Formats: sequence, structure tokens, C-alpha cells
Amino acid sequence: MKKTISILGSTGSIGLTTLRIIDKKKNFFSINILSANRNYKLIIKQIKKYRPSCFIVSNYATFLKVKKNNFKYCKIINKFDDINLKIKSDATVCAIPGIAGLKPTIQLIKSSKKIFLANKESIVCGWNIIKKIAKKNHTRIIPIDSEHFSISKLLLKHNIKNIKKIYITASGGPFLNYPINKLKNIKPSDAIKHPKWKMGKKISVDSSTMVNKILELIEAQKLFEIPDEKIDIIIHPNSLVHALVELNNGLFELIYHETSMIIPIANAIFDGNLKIEDFYKEKKSIFKEKLIFKNIDKKRFPIIKIRNFLNKFPFSGIILNASNEILVDQFLKKKIPFLAISKIIMSILRDRNYTQNAIVIPKNLNQIIELDNWARKKTFSIINKFYG
Repeated sequence: MKKTISILGSTGSIGLTTLRIIDKKKNFFSINILSANRNYKLIIKQIKKYRPSCFIVSNYATFLKVKKNNFKYCKIINKFDDINLKIKSDATVCAIPGIAGLKPTIQLIKSSKKIFLANKESIVCGWNIIKKIAKKNHTRIIPIDSEHFSISKLLLKHNIKNIKKIYITASGGPFLNYPINKLKNIKPSDAIKHPKWKMGKKISVDSSTMVNKILELIEAQKLFEIPDEKIDIIIHPNSLVHALVELNNGLFELIYHETSMIIPIANAIFDGNLKIEDFYKEKKSIFKEKLIFKNIDKKRFPIIKIRNFLNKFPFSGIILNASNEILVDQFLKKKIPFLAISKIIMSILRDRNYTQNAIVIPKNLNQIIELDNWARKKTFSIINKFYG
């Protein structure tokens, strides 16, 4: 019998990669629920090809346009609140980027046996809620980002007590070797050209500032309950090693694979019981590369300094994420310069109202949204003051 799978963010890079994997094993899965935002042509194409039982179209104008097609075999809805939780899924891939992915993730946990999670912001902002609901519904949370998937595999072999340090690797993005004095002139078109990964614009900018690694660090600590002193970030321009552990006995172990999200996603979905050649044909001579590891240059990536703030206030990740989402959007729209992203985030962390907000432990989704809204308003006020 086929297993049912749902994909939240089916028109994004993770969603499309997941569908390519499923296309190779059509006898294993049937599509249950899909969701997207505004890519009308691709939404229509996916409805016709995969015939899901339900498609959530978040953008209202696109929703109305899609609904006019009157698909009898697929229910078209606009809000995740309208999902019929009686429609159960064996697995759900949660790949809606940003804080927008938190509420849908919470919703689908209630009707899925497994959640394959590619939305770091959901963990950063709402892990205490996600963990509680997952436990109540007996739902497994499985990370599919390459770094966290790799950490999960390494931790299967070793107790945290026997680990001296866990390292998350960062490519360094497009500006790793760029003259620091020229960073002030960076354009959006420069920042979205990642040297190793094919990603969306927002996450590509996050890679260039190193904000994505700060968020991944927080995610790893929450997912795996890693003490702060036992985890760090290291530059690895090759993007072949995705996580490594230093053991107390002096040995290092690592997870090494090509820069393709097909590998961690397919391994997660099929629990390692697969031949990767069935999904991934682009073999490269990766063994010819000399592996390079470097410490992070804090002058080039000043955002790394905020770890001190994050350690003091465990829920400051919500504020960091909200502020960064606004700043990246404004940078891509050419409203602020590249270096303003890190500067404004740092200024918000020093704001006198920051500590009283960051120390709050959100007990529900509404409280997370309140904290998120405060950070967004504060960010816009700073933008308007200096760049308006």
C-alpha cells in the first residue's frame, strides 16, 4: 500500500526536490496535501500532475484564481485553519520558509506520523510548542536540512557526554574572500549568487551574512539539547562536510556528501534504505578536493558576535529572525545597504526594551507572534530613521 505524503511549500526548492524524489518512486507514495503561495502556473501544474486531495494557496488573489479552475478531485483552500485534520498523512515535509512556516507546521503535526522539517525558523521560534504537540500526537520530528540531518546521524552513534564539540559547517557564502572594505557596496544581485548551493534569494542573503548559521546553531541546540559550550560554527568552503563531532578521545567523525539536498531528503524519507543513484546521477570527483576548514572572521561576519546575547536570553531567536526577515527583504528591494543588516540587528539587541522582550517564554502561538511583531516594528522604525 502506498504511503501518503504532504508537502508544505511545494513550489519552493525543498518542495520541488522532494517531488523529484517522489517521482522516482511513484509506487511508494501518493500525494495528500500540497501548499504554496503565489506561483499560479506551477500550482496548476502540480494539481494536474499529482492530484492531491487538498491544496492550500496562501496568497488570496492566487487562491481565487486557482479556485476558478473548479478541480473536482482537489479541494482548494486559502488558510491552514481550514485543513480537515481527519485527512491523515504518513509523512509531511514542512518547507515553508520563515516564521510563516510555524503555524502550518503545528497544524500538520496533529495529522502526520512523521514531520520532515526544513524550516529552521519554526524550531528557533516555536520549538517548545512544537515539541509538546508532537509528543501529544506521537509524531516524529526529523530534520532534513543537510547540517541537522548530519548531526542527527552522528548523535545516533555517540552520547553527548562523550562529545567534546559539535561543529556546524558554513560555506562562507559569496563574500568569504571578498575585500572587507568593499562589502559596503554589495548589491542584491551579488549576495544571491551562492558559490555552492542553489537556494532562494532570502536564504542566499542569510548565507552571505552568516545569519543562517546563527539560526542553525539555535535550531541544533533546541533539537538535540546540546549545551552551548559543546557546539560551534566553522567555515568549510567546500560544502562537502555538513557536520562533524570531536570526541573526548581525540577522534573526529563527520558526515560528507555532495552539495545536493536530494541526499539528506531522500535518506530521511526512505530511512537510509535506498541507492542514491536512483535519485541522483550528478556524481562529481569530490575526492579530488582538498578539504578546507577555517575559523570565522568576526570582522567579515560581525553577526557572529550576537551569540553572547543569545546565550543570555534563550528566546531572543524570535527577535533575531523577525528583524532579519524584514532587513533581508528591504535589502533585496534596495532600500538599505548590505552592511545595515548586521548593524541594525546588533542595535536591536542593545535596545533597552530588548531584554524584557527576549526573556519572555512564549506559551502559545499568539505570544510568539506578539514578540515577532515587536521586533518587526522596531526594525522598521530604525530603517525609517536612518534610511527612510
